[in-house]
Amino acid sequence: MLRIVVLSGAGISAESGIKTFRDSDGLWENHNVQDVATPEAFERAPELVLRFYNERRKNIADVEPNAAHKELVRLEEKYEVNIITQNIDDLHERAGSKNITHLHGEIFKMCSAVDKNVSYPCHKNIELGDTAPDGHQLRPFIVWFGEAVPMMDLAEQICKKADMLIVVGTSLQVYPAAGLIHSVPSNIPIYLVDRNPPSVSVSGLKVYNENASSGIKKVVDVLLNEL
Repeated sequence: MLRIVVLSGAGISAESGIKTFRDSDGLWENHNVQDVATPEAFERAPELVLRFYNERRKNIADVEPNAAHKELVRLEEKYEVNIITQNIDDLHERAGSKNITHLHGEIFKMCSAVDKNVSYPCHKNIELGDTAPDGHQLRPFIVWFGEAVPMMDLAEQICKKADMLIVVGTSLQVYPAAGLIHSVPSNIPIYLVDRNPPSVSVSGLKVYNENASSGIKKVVDVLLNEL
């Protein structure tokens, strides 16, 4: 069975109403990412960071998967599909995709501030003073800037076995995730869907210069009807 790997970024979730900092001069919901998305920020102002992610969690719970998420589910009717996402939302899951690797964590999980190897479901606010079973403060199960990306090894292994790659909604500027496009076998087909496609030098590349919903539908139609 053809193995398709999908690398998804903020652009696919933006159409569901989830704001990103990609097009806003480094601001995320009017916050500098260095103030809310780094270990140093959490150490310096934990209440601010917790409040920021509590708001993100509520916002994400209130939105729905869009057509791009749902189109990717169609591919599983015929192919083995693995989605590697940079997004912390659960929209791929809610749309019905089965195999999802979250590189940067998950907003509906939490962990101890000193042990990120164990996570717990989180569907409420995390407040200062809330503690994990180990007695330490709880924090969002998010990979912040400057932290290691534990799922990278798995993602690289998935990419190495790909027969085809679909890249959607990512600027390919955030490393190490951006390097995954070079982890797939050489000369496999690569579809890039983005309204502002990044410049990448890889063989077998076909670019769809449009938003995620319309571009992914075109790619899925081609793969289901022509292969």
